[in-house]
Amino acid sequence: MKKIDWYILKKLLVTFVFCMLLFTVIAVAVDSSEKTEDFVKANMSTGQIITQYYLGFVPFIWSLLFPLFVFIAVIFFTSRLATRSEIIAVLAGGASYNRFLRPYLIGGILLAALLWVGSRYWIPKANIIRSNFQSNYIDKNDPTKNRISGNCDRCFYKRIDSNTYVGLRSYDTATKSAAVFFMEKVKGNKVIYNLRGNPIQWNKTTGKWKLSNALERIIDSSREVIRRYDSLIIDLKLQPEELRKDDYLKDKLTTPELVKFIKQEELRGTEGLSALKVERYRRTATPFAVLLLTIIGAVIASRKTRGGSGMHLAMGIIIAATFIISDRFSTVFATKGNFPPLLAAWIPNIFFSFIAFWLYRRTPK
Repeated sequence: MKKIDWYILKKLLVTFVFCMLLFTVIAVAVDSSEKTEDFVKANMSTGQIITQYYLGFVPFIWSLLFPLFVFIAVIFFTSRLATRSEIIAVLAGGASYNRFLRPYLIGGILLAALLWVGSRYWIPKANIIRSNFQSNYIDKNDPTKNRISGNCDRCFYKRIDSNTYVGLRSYDTATKSAAVFFMEKVKGNKVIYNLRGNPIQWNKTTGKWKLSNALERIIDSSREVIRRYDSLIIDLKLQPEELRKDDYLKDKLTTPELVKFIKQEELRGTEGLSALKVERYRRTATPFAVLLLTIIGAVIASRKTRGGSGMHLAMGIIIAATFIISDRFSTVFATKGNFPPLLAAWIPNIFFSFIAFWLYRRTPK
């Protein structure tokens, strides 16, 4: 690392922090104006609003716009270097263009690593704060977020292993109990076991479920055995925490927890896991996008043009908008269609890798 490397790296990091703080202030101002009525209805003080919402909202905005912050920061300060002919001086001093890009590569790797660690561990913890406020004070008053599925909004039907299915009706998350419970075991196309009862209650001490007024049926090819129990202890492969309809679940789980949850649901035969898988792969793809956009920004803004910084910023905004649109399209195709989640998370990076290579080859060196 030479003096010029430290100079460029310092410019990159300082400009990035400035852009991040500036856009954060704007995002908080816009969001607070939209949620003023919700804050008043919740009867929350300023301190409560900060600790119970914005401590989660701000990291969420950072993770969402992190690549954009880096891209704009690179274009802004590199364009100023080009306008003041500093880049020409570096190249005229004998440094190759690849050598000039070294501090950008180092800075991009540092910022990408920061986002990689944050998106895997830190951001999900912050999302718990934001999503709890969203679900408790906003979504409960939104009719589009509280539509009843079928005839019951607190009913669950789950597959807990390869041939066992359980169902609960009117489940209460506070008491961890359900009014109605049934369990069926299937072999081939036939039901070989059936258990019903009401109510069912979770016992925290034993870590098992207690079923009252139970009726058990065991069916084989020749006969049916029926047993009745006043109470029955059941060791289900089902925890109370799994009985939830959480629209923000994928955002609140750390990456190890998310991977474990996906594997567990795949073993149970759960469908509709594409959104969770896209989120898992994106937590690696987005940090790579930071490095990619750093190189693209440096290549675009290092050329001295008549339009100056304005021309570079306009080109940067167009490229950033194209990147975000392609990312959204691929996500929709994966969650609503049959598009592979891994490809959906990485296809914007693949596409823009070719653009970065094309821009690099065309840049005067």
